Amino acid sequence: MLSLAHPAWLGLLLPLLVLAVLRRRGRVSQETVSVALVHPDFDRLPQGRDAAPANARLAFWLNFLALVCLILALSQPQWIGDWIPETPQGREIVLLVDTSKSMGITDFELDGQPVERLSVLKDIVTRFVAGRQGDRFGLIAFGSVTGTLVPPTFDLDLVRAMLARLQVGIAGDDTAIGDAIGLALKQLRAQPRLRPALLLFTDGDSTAGDITPGEAVALARHMGVPIYTVQIGGDLFAAGRPGAPAHTLADAPGLAQIAAATGGHYYQAGNRGALQSVIHDIGQREKTVVRPATRRVVQAWYLLPLLLAGVLFSLGRVSQIRRVAA
Repeated sequence: MLSLAHPAWLGLLLPLLVLAVLRRRGRVSQETVSVALVHPDFDRLPQGRDAAPANARLAFWLNFLALVCLILALSQPQWIGDWIPETPQGREIVLLVDTSKSMGITDFELDGQPVERLSVLKDIVTRFVAGRQGDRFGLIAFGSVTGTLVPPTFDLDLVRAMLARLQVGIAGDDTAIGDAIGLALKQLRAQPRLRPALLLFTDGDSTAGDITPGEAVALARHMGVPIYTVQIGGDLFAAGRPGAPAHTLADAPGLAQIAAATGGHYYQAGNRGALQSVIHDIGQREKTVVRPATRRVVQAWYLLPLLLAGVLFSLGRVSQIRRVAA
């Protein structure tokens, strides 16, 4: 859609048109009252004396059109294009990833080949992060100890890069779920615009840590932060695998209880397809807010009439020089 940024400048066209009309009437009047002299030797006079008035008229109209183009340039014609989508208003999401030894079990498949649980999780979560423009993501790895790899940030490339560097066992062999939740809650902003959320990925219950899962859940409830818990893989202790560890924390809430107590949701993902469905469902539950577009693509076209005005002025000047030289 073509529009003018400053249409008031077009008001200058009116006096310009009046000037053109007055000049036209004046020229017609001169031609009407002109006196023709007849002389017997008229044919011997040099021919071509009418070139000067013709050049004067040409110079006038060239300058006239140049002024019209200049006024159009001052009005700043512009092409209004499509709406520019606004960046979605996101929320803070902290990813809590279990890197204990059991996350190295190869009971997931990719292209028919067995792969580690952690490898599949990293791939799917990386795609989830890439599709959440506007969110601030944090990344915490936990095992026997807990560590912040990335505090909540808009730099999604950094989050994806740190996800790719996660390895089984980098934080120890145990599972300190309470410490991971407590550390994540500590890093959230005091008064976010949208409710933050924690995404907890693990394959077992809490077996270590200074903060019990019950204490961490109580703090999350007080802050109003939902925790989405995702249990990765199937039964760890089936198919001849070692028995359950003897040091599992007593009376610790399970993953389902953690999610229910904080207003989140509990999922089980025994294969890659199930894990993809889980991530999709979490994305639907914790949506970004799409703000209405308020800006449009604008292409300024004032340069075209401005250049044309310069060309016409130059031609008018050349015409005047030729008239003087004639």
